[in-house]
Amino acid sequence: MASSMNRVFLMGNVTRDPELRYIASGTAVTDIGLAINDRRKSASGEWIEETTFVDITLWGRTAEIAGEYVTKGAPLLVEGRLKLDTWEKDGKKNSKLRVVGDRMHLIGPRGGGRSDGPSGGGRSQSASPPGRADEFDQSAGYDAGGGFNAASPAGGGEDDIPF
Repeated sequence: MASSMNRVFLMGNVTRDPELRYIASGTAVTDIGLAINDRRKSASGEWIEETTFVDITLWGRTAEIAGEYVTKGAPLLVEGRLKLDTWEKDGKKNSKLRVVGDRMHLIGPRGGGRSDGPSGGGRSQSASPPGRADEFDQSAGYDAGGGFNAASPAGGGEDDIPF
């Protein structure tokens, strides 16, 4: 049985302000960078910190929301899939692995970390504009308070457990 799964969940800090643009069909698209920090102990017991930089492409309404609410330095959770881009330049083949983001979740104060907007007192925000709940949040397992609920991806509760 051949099957595969291509799902990525990343949480880190945005490395640059998103630049929203529209393709010929009118669909919004933006590219952002995410810096993901990892801290672990080496064999000698010393702490090692590594940062991984990931390029992420967002499409449609998610791209528009990112363009409006996401700023450089803001913490962000992105769910998506890996995509390998390949191209040839000057006779040399190149490739780059990136993430195509399907969903994002703003972490921290309202406005994705901006200090000029209304403060949410550390509340998490979904990728929906403030005050708007939509099927994005519910289908992705985001609870009404803006948090990610991995144990209940379809919004169900403990009553759904068969034992």
